[in-house]
Amino acid sequence: MRIVVCAKEVLDPDAVNNYALSGGLAIGEDGRSITSSAIPRLMNAYDEQAIEAALRIKEAGVDCTVTAVSAGPDPAAILKHAVALGADEIVSIPIEDVAIDYHVIASVLAAYIRASGGADLVLCGRQASDDDQGVVPALIAESLDMPLISIARAVELPAEGTVRVTRVTPDGDEVVEADCPAVVTISNELGEPRYPTAMMTIRARRTPATVVNVNDLGDIDLDAKVTLVKQSVPTVQGNCEVLDGESPSEIARNLVRRLHEDGVLS
Repeated sequence: MRIVVCAKEVLDPDAVNNYALSGGLAIGEDGRSITSSAIPRLMNAYDEQAIEAALRIKEAGVDCTVTAVSAGPDPAAILKHAVALGADEIVSIPIEDVAIDYHVIASVLAAYIRASGGADLVLCGRQASDDDQGVVPALIAESLDMPLISIARAVELPAEGTVRVTRVTPDGDEVVEADCPAVVTISNELGEPRYPTAMMTIRARRTPATVVNVNDLGDIDLDAKVTLVKQSVPTVQGNCEVLDGESPSEIARNLVRRLHEDGVLS
């Protein structure tokens, strides 16, 4: 069985938030790109959980190969981390001199899966932490004519050719089944991904990525459908008032009184 996990490189969201709060997040002259070079780049956290979901399937006794694939300007940068987590093989698909949007990424990833012999299961993070769109998995499923199951907190293979997914919904958990091959998006309710061990980190350093030329994947539509026009950093303001009191109960009374004065409580 072959499991393909799609991964994306993103700016560290915690660092982006810290820079924004401190006023150090700068937008370039083009009005679209973030110029703060000190912000680290890493694997999208939801994609880490997709790798974790694949590894749990493998540890449950399913004979499978876990392939992590990434496409973009510098996709190889995060793939070593995929090996450190436990992926069996990594595939890098550089995309250069092309305006990249979710349509381009989905077209390239779907073309790779098709050209490399297909996949029994395609796992993706539910969305990327930089744009929060969550569109790529659906487009991959459409291109490969596979069913899509979204927002999973658990993925199992109860029988050959069948995937069972526990979905997270506003009304509680929902358990669904589908025939493989299928595309499943993984949510953070899956739980924290494992931490790479020293041995796996050393293995990752020695594991080269298979580099695939996008031109070798056949006729792919590389025309972006969505263009980023402008990006801006909102002004973040915070006002904090400390309420005094001789005891916790007095502080609580002062808080309630202040809430009444501000109209929060009636």
